[in-house]
Amino acid sequence: MTKKTNLFANLKSDFPSGLVVFLVALPLCLGIALASGAPPLSGIISGIIGGIVVGTLSRSNISVSGPAAGLTAIVLTAITDLKAFDIFLTAGLIAGIIQLILGFIKAGSISNYFPTNVIEGMLAGIGVIIILKQIPHAVGYDKDFEGDEAFVEKNGNAFDSIVDSFNHVQIGAILITLISIAILISWDKIGFLKRLKLVPGALVAVIVGIVLNEIFISSGSSLAISNEHLVNLPVPKTWEDFKNIIVTPNFSGFANIKVWTVGATIAIVASIETLLCIEASDRMDVQKRYTDTNVELKAQGIGNIISSLLGGLPMTSVVVRSSANANAGAKTKMSAIIHGVLLLISILSIPFLLNKIPLATLAAVLLLVGYKLAKPAVIMHFWHKGKYQFIPFIATLLAVVFLDLLQGVALGIVISILFVLRGNLKRAYRFRKEKFEEGDVIRIDLAQEVSFLNKAAIKTTLSEIPENSRVVINASDTVYIAHDVLDLIQEFATVRAEEENIKVKLKGFKKAYDLEDVEESGNHVFFENYEEARLRKQTKIDYDKCVSLIEEKRNNK
Repeated sequence: MTKKTNLFANLKSDFPSGLVVFLVALPLCLGIALASGAPPLSGIISGIIGGIVVGTLSRSNISVSGPAAGLTAIVLTAITDLKAFDIFLTAGLIAGIIQLILGFIKAGSISNYFPTNVIEGMLAGIGVIIILKQIPHAVGYDKDFEGDEAFVEKNGNAFDSIVDSFNHVQIGAILITLISIAILISWDKIGFLKRLKLVPGALVAVIVGIVLNEIFISSGSSLAISNEHLVNLPVPKTWEDFKNIIVTPNFSGFANIKVWTVGATIAIVASIETLLCIEASDRMDVQKRYTDTNVELKAQGIGNIISSLLGGLPMTSVVVRSSANANAGAKTKMSAIIHGVLLLISILSIPFLLNKIPLATLAAVLLLVGYKLAKPAVIMHFWHKGKYQFIPFIATLLAVVFLDLLQGVALGIVISILFVLRGNLKRAYRFRKEKFEEGDVIRIDLAQEVSFLNKAAIKTTLSEIPENSRVVINASDTVYIAHDVLDLIQEFATVRAEEENIKVKLKGFKKAYDLEDVEESGNHVFFENYEEARLRKQTKIDYDKCVSLIEEKRNNK
């Protein structure tokens, strides 16, 4: 049973967190809309619904939903192919319905199979992308606004825009970035500032950034930051203006097979990204609470249905906003709801004031978020855990940076599976040599489960056993052995052992294995050679009598 939480019990920490997420989400909502070829307000609408509706319905305490940068390529292509944004909104409506169905059939449980090192690699990769993406904004080169993992899908390489940015350096932007970073770092470390916890450092950095730039502008300084380097919200002057910028779905799209294809594609990609983000968010939660992923899919589905009906973009749970939320000290999902409410208030009342915020200040906030996700300590942590943990982690990180999020995670999971298979192959048995008065005895203790995948390793081991050896193959702890492996062991014990004078004892092989010449009644017999194995097969009598016959045959020799 999920523990009920009083959403208003932690306002002291949730309100500042919501404010930080609002400041981070605002330019991202606009930028993702622009990158998707959609109206700017559609991104804000998606952010509002993601905060208020999904935030209320979700059981995640850290995750924040909004327009997804990872969907920009899909959305841009879909709007182009469908030739109308209102037709595309119908596809978003279909995607929401499919997600709702996925939640009811409990498809969210697949998130339990994402390895921890892959999730951490994804987070670190996104952290690197955030840093790389924000460097141009930090130096005053505001070519685009996405701010997180999407641009690698569109531009192909995470480093592409950095080279250009240093050819368009704006000293005023660099100055504001450095001052903002200094404020953000010192806000939680300087004694007297710690008492001002209700006022987040990000808000102070934003206010200082606005004030500094206004001083630069009023003094005619060359440090002044121009409009293209500031937040750019639409400013409706009348209610009619506001209504005119909201688009509703064209329901005739339900008759178009392309619309259904786009809807299904968005539903699948958005659901996978959401589940990945939920796993990541739960790992960032200092209280280590777990989210019901099936409820999350239902919440996302309802959110996407409402967003599409109001002219908003498709949404997912988003790592950038969620990590900013966690780093700001959020305790409950109230912070996500607050961020949605602040987005709504901002576009209704103060868009002109928000349009004065330098993107350099917001870049400073995101640079610190990115560093916390990809700091060297995280990389060294997995390095010290050994290659089986580090290689999937670093492969995921690099693939997320240079390919995209889903391909990166897929690669990490594939490598993890290969390591698991390789480990199982090695753990199919334990090989050791013991010394006794009569000489060395080679012991091969089979694992609890021995599948056909272990056949090659066991075959190699048996082939390397030298002539005139004494071998014990022990299956006492084994509950399953594949028939391929049983045949291999039987051939070794009855054919090769005879030819090379190898004494073989088969121990613990249960009758259910259906392996000839092994054991009955839970006992085992030591087959010295093929003749004894043949005798055992011919007798078809109880164990004690068989042993007596074997002993008698030995004595006669």
